[in-house]
Amino acid sequence: MICALTVANRLARRCNPAAGLVMPIALFLSPSLAATVIDDNVLLQPWSGAYGGVPPFDKIRVTDFKPAMLAAMAEELSAVNRIASNPLRPTFENTVVPLERSGRTLDRVQRIFGVYQATLDTPDVQAVEQEMTPLLAAHSDQIRHNLPLYRRIAAVYAVREKSALAPEQQRLTWFYYTRFLLSGAQLDSRAKADVSDINRRLAALYTRFSQNVLADENDHWLELSADGDLAGLPPSIREALVTGATARGVKVLGAVLNTRSSVEPFLELSTRRDLRERAWRIFVNRGDNPNAHNNNTTVAEILTLRAKRAHLLGFRTHAHWRLEDTMAKTPERAVALMEKIWPAALARVHEEVSDMQTIADQESAARSEARIRIEPWDYRFYAEKVRKMKYDLDANEVKPYLQLDKLRDGMFWVADQLLGFRFRPVAAGTVPVVHPDIRVFEVTNAGGAHVGLWYWDPYARANKTSGAWMSEYRSHERLDNTVTPIVSNNFNFIKGADGAPVLISWNDAKILFQQFGHALRELCSKVGFRSLDGTDVARDFVEFPAQLIEHWLSTPEVLQRFAVHYQTGQPIPPELVAKIRRAETFNSGFRTVEYLSGALIDMRLHLAGVTAIDPTAFEKEVLESLGMPDEIVMRHRTPQFQHIFASEGFSAGYYSYLWADVLAADAWEAFTEAGGPYDPTVAARLRDNVFSVGNARDAANAYRAFRGRDPGVAALMRQRGFAVPVVPTPKK
Repeated sequence: MICALTVANRLARRCNPAAGLVMPIALFLSPSLAATVIDDNVLLQPWSGAYGGVPPFDKIRVTDFKPAMLAAMAEELSAVNRIASNPLRPTFENTVVPLERSGRTLDRVQRIFGVYQATLDTPDVQAVEQEMTPLLAAHSDQIRHNLPLYRRIAAVYAVREKSALAPEQQRLTWFYYTRFLLSGAQLDSRAKADVSDINRRLAALYTRFSQNVLADENDHWLELSADGDLAGLPPSIREALVTGATARGVKVLGAVLNTRSSVEPFLELSTRRDLRERAWRIFVNRGDNPNAHNNNTTVAEILTLRAKRAHLLGFRTHAHWRLEDTMAKTPERAVALMEKIWPAALARVHEEVSDMQTIADQESAARSEARIRIEPWDYRFYAEKVRKMKYDLDANEVKPYLQLDKLRDGMFWVADQLLGFRFRPVAAGTVPVVHPDIRVFEVTNAGGAHVGLWYWDPYARANKTSGAWMSEYRSHERLDNTVTPIVSNNFNFIKGADGAPVLISWNDAKILFQQFGHALRELCSKVGFRSLDGTDVARDFVEFPAQLIEHWLSTPEVLQRFAVHYQTGQPIPPELVAKIRRAETFNSGFRTVEYLSGALIDMRLHLAGVTAIDPTAFEKEVLESLGMPDEIVMRHRTPQFQHIFASEGFSAGYYSYLWADVLAADAWEAFTEAGGPYDPTVAARLRDNVFSVGNARDAANAYRAFRGRDPGVAALMRQRGFAVPVVPTPKK
């Protein structure tokens, strides 16, 4: 599973109660100095140019960020204090609306800094992050713990249903009231100070955690020096490894970089078992090496502080606090869903391992070699052999048809068919970008009206966060005037040498479409208030559109148009598509257990309360209790689990991918039960009730309005080829 990391960071900043230390920002920047900084700093100026203004990446210097943040904090604090001290009776118009308008400058600066953190996290950017994160946390708490402000919000909330407020206005009032309440706005001054001390420390620890993982990714890789080191690898992978070596400045035949997009293809195809093991160990040990970047003590401290904060805020555990305003509502409901899926996934893994072991035994016997036991670095390699044996499907046979740029065009086509969006490349140099590899596209509707901008950042590079995600540079809103969204999709594919087409795996193609789903949700937004926009929804509702859009990749309409051979230009043969369809549930045990083990660990860690935890020992004990197969490791081991330790993001919330998958599988059947994947009536219901409403409606109600009922787990079980649980008939 891949998450939109920048989305997670934004949610942690704007929507989560964990935000920092109460500390007068005036200590750092006086009003007169703030005015001077605003005059000189490009980050503090409204964006100019076409499309309602664009980020001025061509003028930004890293040294601009600190003074810009300090000035923007002072500006927001001044606005908030005016709201809190207003002598008039609290109303939506004099309290909630100005609060929604406040902080525009800081929001703009932080979003741009988030782009640098994720895509160009150089040492000077990291230095700013280390210094400013605690101060930003302090600033947030200073606002959330403002008792007069909270009382005004609470007063508006108390009469919201009697005040003739529109539904979206009521929802915004609920939003602020809930966030302030969960932040501890109602606590006494001593408890607030304690919460703030914890938040400030957590902010620093999150920065340390993510920078440690990035350091291990940058500092460790596998060099391939002899021809034999490349055994089993097709030309496309060899070319990517050459690019990897060039990127690291080493003069060898190739380098397996310490990123998922580089390691996993090597594990699937390399016939050198010793090198597969080395690549695997480098990857799974990120953050867990005996060096200065080891994250275990950091994880332990984060868990302890989160547990203490939850108690101060009146919750039994961090998990109970985090799930208070989600679809699941309680950790117990989330765990119940995971435990319903786990046995079926585990049973499937045992079948998969048995099939792989049979092939391994046959090969060992044929070569008169000692029997090997399937290990984690063997799983993908032998899974490909099983796929070929059972389904006559070879990943190398599919990959030549999966060109990155062609699939991107396929995503555009799907967006047009479902939502009426058109994507047109913006001329290079017209819109500034943070790196030359990034391209910009204008999005318009069927009538040609401007919808937003989409930035395409596909390639891996040094100091870029690994994985795949969507970022919001600007949210849609209609408070004072219509503001159009600016979003990006970011990946870590290895760039082709000399402009050669980039060929990706079927799984990577699904991830491509998945992350595009996040962008489409932002581009569809019709919400009036930025705080309720797009992905600012319940944590376990964020991933639903992304998981759903993935399904359109395998439709015949997309494959015949865009899955074309990189040399011949011929579309993927129907018989090969048929093989892909027959193998859709193949390896579903591995995929589910690899993910679900991490989700269960996440929840167990955060249900442990104030008990001191040794992360390594805890991970081992819990996995043993779950019956975790020796042949699989968690998709993200604890010391590198950025979803839950690099921010509040997915903490006690990694289960949400499974929750979203339940929704997505059920929603996909809404299309298949109707006129098919491109049914316009179902697409319109999806757009109007889910994609365009953000957090302006309760997530469960929004889904119910789309589907006509609540979701069930049966569709997901069918999709993964698991046995569907039988629900007993109630006795009369």
